[in-house]
Amino acid sequence: MSFPVLITGASQRIGLAMAESLLALGKPVVFTYRTHKPAVESLISKGATAICADFSTQSGIDRAIVEIKAISKSYRAIIHNASDWAKESDGVDDHALMDAMMTIHATAPYRINRALTGALTEREGPADIIHMTDYVQDTGSAKHMAYAASKAALHNLTLSFAQQLAPKVKVNSIAPALLMFNEGDDEAYKKKALKKSLLENEPGAIEAVNAMHFLFNSTYITGQTVHLNGGRNLK
Repeated sequence: MSFPVLITGASQRIGLAMAESLLALGKPVVFTYRTHKPAVESLISKGATAICADFSTQSGIDRAIVEIKAISKSYRAIIHNASDWAKESDGVDDHALMDAMMTIHATAPYRINRALTGALTEREGPADIIHMTDYVQDTGSAKHMAYAASKAALHNLTLSFAQQLAPKVKVNSIAPALLMFNEGDDEAYKKKALKKSLLENEPGAIEAVNAMHFLFNSTYITGQTVHLNGGRNLK
């Protein structure tokens, strides 16, 4: 029996690419999305099960957990990809910003992992949790301080859950830097951003997809971070 992979935030970019890759292999996928996009219907048409969820509030997390558990009693893996790249700026309440970043990037994964522990462990076969963190978990960020702190918290949860859930569940992080540009990024920004890495390229979401499959296929990696940064740490 094939158990579903849960991917949070899969209506665009990396999460979408991961979901499409798994569906193409005939793997069942349950995914969450916050804002309806055309990709939601596309994933549903390919066999995925969708849950509209807002992880910025406790009540939103509560509702999502109930729906996730109702869809399947067992899961092959959980990929925490839901994210918000909000930043500090004039007129933004710092307390509210930090609270939102920590809730989305740390509290939601923490609570979902705790709620679905049995769904991962009380069956035969491999199980994984992947936390999508960020390059800035190790460097900080002058422009996205709350975001960076929350991703560092998620990285720390990787270490804690790896210890708690072993040997049944492997728990790892994937920490991307720039994998793909956003629509509207101008050429000057792209040129400057590419220069931040040694490899100076925009690899696309496939790098994260490959890392996902690598971790799923491994039998001996847990509590680790797969760094996808093109050598930024050496610049």
